[in-house]
Amino acid sequence: MTAAAPLPLSVFIIAQDEADRIGDAIRAVRDLSDDVVVVDSGSTDATPAVAAGLGARVIHHPWPGYGPQKRFAEEQVKAKADLIAGNNVFAHVPDINDFSAGLKAALKPSGVVTLEFPHLLRLIEENQFDTIYHEHFSYLSLGATDGILSAQGLKIFDVEELPTHGGSLRIFAAHADDESKSRSQNVGAVLAAEEKAGLRGREVYENFQPRIDRVRSDFLRFLIDQRDAGKKVAGYGAAAKGNTLLNYCGVKGAELVRFVADASPHKQDRYLPGSHIPVVAPQRIDEERPDYIVIFPWNLRDEIAGQLGHAREWGAKFVTAIPELKVW
Repeated sequence: MTAAAPLPLSVFIIAQDEADRIGDAIRAVRDLSDDVVVVDSGSTDATPAVAAGLGARVIHHPWPGYGPQKRFAEEQVKAKADLIAGNNVFAHVPDINDFSAGLKAALKPSGVVTLEFPHLLRLIEENQFDTIYHEHFSYLSLGATDGILSAQGLKIFDVEELPTHGGSLRIFAAHADDESKSRSQNVGAVLAAEEKAGLRGREVYENFQPRIDRVRSDFLRFLIDQRDAGKKVAGYGAAAKGNTLLNYCGVKGAELVRFVADASPHKQDRYLPGSHIPVVAPQRIDEERPDYIVIFPWNLRDEIAGQLGHAREWGAKFVTAIPELKVW
């Protein structure tokens, strides 16, 4: 069988004094890539010779720090992208400025970057504080994203508003000097909505806390009332959103929420962090027949309520706590 030709794919490796390992790294990718670049920052061993002997392009560049060296390496590769798509990635990046610089370095002169992330405006308007947790390093508005990308030589030329995750943005960006892409009216409309909501000031954030506290008090009052009335309350969805809500409300153990059902076998027979509520398989709902089922991943409430529609046969009701307490 004839080996497949290498793809028009570039791989860069940052190295210094790695003669004992650089060969394995290059051999792992050279059959896949037609452009392997090794950026060497002053090796005193045989790293450059080994890399060159295996067909890599070796470029010598003094060490300026990891971020700058990585961006330098990105600029040396041959293959550039027509399209870079990052759905629900941007808010998870620890160094968002360095990441954005990498987007520019990897993009063709006429290429497009598309990024999707939850919209800060919707987070505040819909009391979505339960989406604030450790996986997310940033909570982004269009205005903030425009500033981040502009600082790295990119421009946003279009934006779409999406219903996912309670309200997200999908932005389209290009090189700042790409005159073939002009800014659409959608960008101005979303920026105007953010300005009207006061996202650039302090007041909207200061007013957010009392609304969060109202969600907590209403949810706790509901749980306590059902306990005192002898009703069974269960949850569905061992999601990060639910953990944030339960821990902020100070719910502990199975006194108020007897269990949380989840379809993932990797979560079953374990406990939610902090609250220590047991996680069980969904069939436990049929066995226990709770009076109320709290849907913690509220962005999937219609889908989950449909899957559990048979629970209404024994009189069960569904509950969501965000944006406000709803029982139906």
